[in-house]
Amino acid sequence: MRILVAPDCFGGTLSARAAAEAISLGWRRSAPDDELVLRPLADGGPGFVEVLHAALGGTVHRAEVTGPLGARVEAEWLEHDGTAYIECAQACGLHLVPAAERDASRATTRGVGELVNSALAEGAHTVVIGLGGSASTDGGAGLFAALGFAPLGEGGVELPPGGGPLTGCTGLTAKPRFPARLVMASDVENVLLGRHGAAHTFGPQKGADAAEVEALERALGRWADVLAEATGEDVRDTAGAGAAGGLGAGLLALGAEVVSGAGLVRDLTGLDSALDSVRLAITGEGSFDWQSLRGKLITAVAAGAAERGLPCLVLAGQVSVGRRESAAVGIDDSYAVAEHAGSVAASLADPAGTLADLAEHVAGQWSGR
Repeated sequence: MRILVAPDCFGGTLSARAAAEAISLGWRRSAPDDELVLRPLADGGPGFVEVLHAALGGTVHRAEVTGPLGARVEAEWLEHDGTAYIECAQACGLHLVPAAERDASRATTRGVGELVNSALAEGAHTVVIGLGGSASTDGGAGLFAALGFAPLGEGGVELPPGGGPLTGCTGLTAKPRFPARLVMASDVENVLLGRHGAAHTFGPQKGADAAEVEALERALGRWADVLAEATGEDVRDTAGAGAAGGLGAGLLALGAEVVSGAGLVRDLTGLDSALDSVRLAITGEGSFDWQSLRGKLITAVAAGAAERGLPCLVLAGQVSVGRRESAAVGIDDSYAVAEHAGSVAASLADPAGTLADLAEHVAGQWSGR
């Protein structure tokens, strides 16, 4: 039996490649004669560069950039045929900040802008930025500062990094312009402000309490006003503006095109051709929840499988989506590592091992069907 294994990363525990290898290892214990085709995937968040490099080849460039809270971090971007692929999480990712140190008001996207500068210096004619997994809620203000359009406060003083200070933003040091084609790859449809905006939806997981969420909401509202004044484009209500803590808004203001991260990766990794030659598709991620059904990577795999009449399974750290909702997007069954391991703590203690154990169990049910 020929099987496609195409997971996303599992939160901060397993990369997409490590997850694919763990599933493969466990599956082969139960069904050693099955042929497994591994296609690790990403939807713009963590793993975006690694997945595309594996699929496309190209040149990986390394740079030391400003991390989410100011410390320098090592990051990579991919160059392929004049296009630069950048993963914002490598510079401002939530995984770079210990849980006790998360500060949504202070975290910055400056490092993302520094990666963009590196790509432009190498002559990239197109810059594709994958959004997801950020620690920041600064609306892309840090990226603007790195590109030379720093936000200013009263008296023309450059504001400190982070979303919090944007409440006092009065303008920018220069009129924003971008010298190349700019693309943002994201599957988040959130607008910048309001109940479904960047602060309210994502602020709490980045360390913001209720008061900080409201302060960030006001700050991002002021930032939206400044962007509209500087560019003539009011992007606050555009779908995707709230992605990556509002980094989407900053990129939209610079004229970025918006594409589905999952769709882009599906095309560039040859997912469809891989599906043409298998009898079963397996995908997965850290948490299979309601957000997974909103155009995320799992639904891209499931849709491709459904188009070909193939069964599709989800192996996830945790599962909170019901069978009816899963079936509606083409998923035949879903399995939780935490449930199989006995607890979330047990699954996190050995992420690869417990995922492999689950895959071995599932193979016993599905291999040879």
